[in-house]
Amino acid sequence: MPGRRDHPRRRRAGLAGGPGGARGRRQSPRTARHRRCRPHAAEARVDRALRRHSPPRDPEYRHRGSGSERLHGAPPAGRDPTGHLDAHLADPRRQPAECHGHPRSRRDECRTPPERGLRSPAPAHRHAARQCQRAARDRERDRALRARDGPARRHPTAAGARVAARGAVRRQHRRSLRPALEHSRDSCRTRTGDRPAVTPDDPLQAPLGDLPGVGPSRAAALASAGLHTVEDLLLRFPLRYEDRGHIVAIASLRPGVATVSGEVLEAEVRPTRRPRFTVFEVTVGDASGTARAVFFNQRFLAQVFRPGQQVVLHGKVEWTSLGAQFQSPQYEFVDVTALSDGDSVHTGRIVPVYERIGPLTPKLQRDLVARALDRLPESITDPLPQEARRARGLPSRREALLDTHFPPEGTSVELLNAFRTPAQIRLILEEFVLFQLALAEQRARVVTRAKPHRVEVSEATRALARRVLPFTLTPGQKEALRDIVTDLQRPTPMNRLLQGDVGAGKTIVALLAAVVAMANGLQVVLMAPTELLAEQHARTVAARLADTPFRSVLLTGSQRSVARRDALACIASGEAQLVIGTHAVLEDPAIFNRLGLVIIDEQHRFGVGQRARLRSKGALPDVLVMTATPIPRTLTLTAYGDLDVSVIRDLPPGRQPVLTTARPEVRREEAYAFVREQVAEGRQAYVVLPIIEDSDKIDVRAAVSMEADLRAGPLAGLRLGLLHGKLKATEKQAVMQAFVAHALDVLVTTTVIEVGVDVPNASVMIVEHAERFGLAQLHQLRGRVGRGAEQSYAILLFERPLSEDARERLKAMTDTTDGFVIAERDLAIRGPGDMFGTRQAGMPTLRIGDLRRDQDLMTEAHAMARVLMAHLPPDAVSRRLARQAWAGRFNLAQVG
Repeated sequence: MPGRRDHPRRRRAGLAGGPGGARGRRQSPRTARHRRCRPHAAEARVDRALRRHSPPRDPEYRHRGSGSERLHGAPPAGRDPTGHLDAHLADPRRQPAECHGHPRSRRDECRTPPERGLRSPAPAHRHAARQCQRAARDRERDRALRARDGPARRHPTAAGARVAARGAVRRQHRRSLRPALEHSRDSCRTRTGDRPAVTPDDPLQAPLGDLPGVGPSRAAALASAGLHTVEDLLLRFPLRYEDRGHIVAIASLRPGVATVSGEVLEAEVRPTRRPRFTVFEVTVGDASGTARAVFFNQRFLAQVFRPGQQVVLHGKVEWTSLGAQFQSPQYEFVDVTALSDGDSVHTGRIVPVYERIGPLTPKLQRDLVARALDRLPESITDPLPQEARRARGLPSRREALLDTHFPPEGTSVELLNAFRTPAQIRLILEEFVLFQLALAEQRARVVTRAKPHRVEVSEATRALARRVLPFTLTPGQKEALRDIVTDLQRPTPMNRLLQGDVGAGKTIVALLAAVVAMANGLQVVLMAPTELLAEQHARTVAARLADTPFRSVLLTGSQRSVARRDALACIASGEAQLVIGTHAVLEDPAIFNRLGLVIIDEQHRFGVGQRARLRSKGALPDVLVMTATPIPRTLTLTAYGDLDVSVIRDLPPGRQPVLTTARPEVRREEAYAFVREQVAEGRQAYVVLPIIEDSDKIDVRAAVSMEADLRAGPLAGLRLGLLHGKLKATEKQAVMQAFVAHALDVLVTTTVIEVGVDVPNASVMIVEHAERFGLAQLHQLRGRVGRGAEQSYAILLFERPLSEDARERLKAMTDTTDGFVIAERDLAIRGPGDMFGTRQAGMPTLRIGDLRRDQDLMTEAHAMARVLMAHLPPDAVSRRLARQAWAGRFNLAQVG
């Protein structure tokens, strides 16, 4: 049988001794480069060399891992961190050739001059130093593990123990410890504070790929979460904080929340009587006793936990017949020496817990954040001027970053998890101030440009407005109209938001503003989000303008070619002074003769790009945007911060609040019996459903099948109509005209009637599956009734069980009919992003601020930004950073 050195596989691989092996012949440059690319083999060779040449490491010094002096401390002054590096580097001939990374002999390589095209001796020494450090560290960890576990505890041989221990050490510590040792490249630089800044300009803008421990795969994972620079990483708040500074002995555990540290003794998956239900159980022990941790239906943990690992558990403790037990606790594997030294960023302190990013665990992210903080210089660019920080009592930016990610001892965990420590408040306020400054910059850019047309209000203009006005305006409508007309007469373009509750009369105010613009020879476009609403506007406007010299046209995507061609011709020639349309107005063939006023109805349904494209149809036209969904003040300062705001709070006289009730589906018959009573009195009703047709995916009633069931059941004998989005435009128009003319008693429909439908005789609305609708959507639907003088009703039918959010939505609907109150409740339930649908709708991408949690800080930032805009020059740091953040950090375009 061939010996180990002469084994056929080793001969084929070129590994055996003798002439055919690598030891018996000189390696080619290509082979040598290939061997140098194998770090594990190189470390093994360096390890063998160090067994012969290297003295033992200084046992009193232990490297601190990857943290700053602030977090972990620094090595003792004047002490070589490796303990043997100076002596080893003093004589290069004592180093193996592989340490230099060259294929030729050691002595020749060390004496090769730089002009021969090879690396100079200094880089070679530093390369050797790094490899020697890694090997020495692995050997020391190997000894520690063998001393603790014994050679035969987990592996049959001592050699196997060394291999397994070294592999575990390499996997567990190389990512976190090796980058922190790179400050030993030069023996004269041993303190982390002496390390140069990341970039000469702004260290926070350095790419994360430059951070030690971030390779291509980790950089790609970070980029998938929107983290590209050091600033992105440091301005990503933890999900929560855990106090792991009080690690208790297992024997002293009591029911409640606790943190323990111990060694994994046993780990196994236990089946249960329930099919496909398993329990993974871990037994952890320390010097005082043992405790169990159970995880349900997490079989994969059997590949994670191994006996002999050191783990920290944090979570809820329960007391069972077998003693203390953690149920699904948070866990992290830690270094034994870090625990004993008390210098870990993972335990023994208040620990930040980050949201997992693909393969990047919270523990790994803590390491990366610690390294990023370690590389920050003492002074970094601060967007908040010193005067503003001093007036508010805020820390510097660097101090705030440190205290946010690694809070000092004594910080309240409750305040940290509420994001109300001074450091967190400072960073949130900084983000809000930058956003408000960017909004002010955008607004100043528009306001300073003069529009090419002028608007004047003469007596003839007032007479035309009186012809259009069918009734007396409310005080809120008069004030809003006064603001709009004043803006129209200014030399700079108008940018105004008109908001009001459902049925407050915003459309008539916008029409009067259009009359003023048309009387001055300008064209006006009124853009609606749906064809149904555009068609209703076209009918209403045509009736109002019948006694005026102005003509209106309708432009939609479903128009026939002849009607569309005629409409485009009238728009281009200026014959049509008022254009009412949908997204078709944005298309290139729609060329305006002299566009002077743009009115966007239900504007939250249009993205920023669509609004900007519509605005580009004219030369700096005035812009008026309207929304029937009242907006909380906090969102007004964000999504519409560059717009002036007019609010109509009162309703036209004679309107009565809609009586709203929420009932379970078992009382459906009562609801439809009430509909029959209202129809018998001459009223009309809506029945709203969430989907058009039955679906196998969700078990809810659909409009098509419900209309047939009602026609044959509870509403038999009544005149029913069906309206939904799949109908052709002519069919939808015919159904709506029949309902308006009272040719139908009940309209079974979907949310297609959510906005704009105005039938004063409709007094009852039933919403099926009301738990599936949003709060703002329910309020909009309720606004379709209550438009006449008679009392109106809204009945919300729901199915049990209700989620907590659904219960809150239904309660808000039954508690109030005030749209502004409902808007605040909706913000509290859903958050700002869901209220506006998509990022393009005008909401900024906030990293750390939360518009629900930090409403007071946004208001404060708005006031602070106004002061800074008035006193800071355009090239000030704060204003420059705000301009850069507008399209980059906040991901916004020109609004309005």
